Amino acid sequence: MQLLNGIYDAALLLYALSLLFVFSDCLYRNPSGKRLGTGLLVVVGLLQAAGLGIRFSQEKGLPIFTPYDFLFWFAFSIVLTSLAVAFTRGGEFTILLLSVAGFCVFLLNRVWLTAGGHTLETWSSVYGWLTMHVILANLSFAALTLGTVFAILYLFLHTRLKSKQWSDRIRRLPNLETTDKYSYTAILVGTPLLAISLVVASLSIVSEGRTLLLKDLKVLTTLIGLGIYIFYIIFKKSGRKSGVSMARWAILGYAFIILNFLLNSLSGFHGWSGE
Repeated sequence: MQLLNGIYDAALLLYALSLLFVFSDCLYRNPSGKRLGTGLLVVVGLLQAAGLGIRFSQEKGLPIFTPYDFLFWFAFSIVLTSLAVAFTRGGEFTILLLSVAGFCVFLLNRVWLTAGGHTLETWSSVYGWLTMHVILANLSFAALTLGTVFAILYLFLHTRLKSKQWSDRIRRLPNLETTDKYSYTAILVGTPLLAISLVVASLSIVSEGRTLLLKDLKVLTTLIGLGIYIFYIIFKKSGRKSGVSMARWAILGYAFIILNFLLNSLSGFHGWSGE
């Protein structure tokens, strides 16, 4: 545990430094800062991978069944996504927003939660399904986070263009069509993943005869969030809504995803003891 905490603290510090260098590049077009920020982000990813390896050894299996591990995997997914964006042109502000989200999740995990075991003994017959559910949910959240980042960039760029506030930073952003397209693509990937993860979770619950869990408040908020994204895709396909309206729908859906996670402390849905 001491080694894990050391790795965690080192990764958190380097993540903060990386964020500062990326921020300086966004403000002042600092290529050396961009390279340093990206390099530090690579080290953060390696440290996170080492931390996950330690947790794998401790748990003697894939460490995904506690809020601590889920957020750890999510932060790791955001780092990998940020590194992928780093190799594209005009992705500086996307990396900045992703890094802010990833760092906040990483910091929250450090100060709020602790690594611990899980109690899935009573769910052993559907262990594989639950593993699939958590993995799909994590991938979905990473994709939806990326979609939300592009939606925020769309609204920011639209506001600046509408008020004719030109600057070098505005010119470095992808155009409205590109941000809208990327946001839609990311959400188009994340929404089916979220839906499939919910179906898998529901099947595992029904097969275990614990249908009362389906009445949990967390299920309702999850379905509302999923419904918002489904309507987003339908409206986008129909072309009935403006890009601004679509960006707001994307952000609203993500707000429900965040609310859904915060409800963990008030919900019995993920209290895997089965009591």
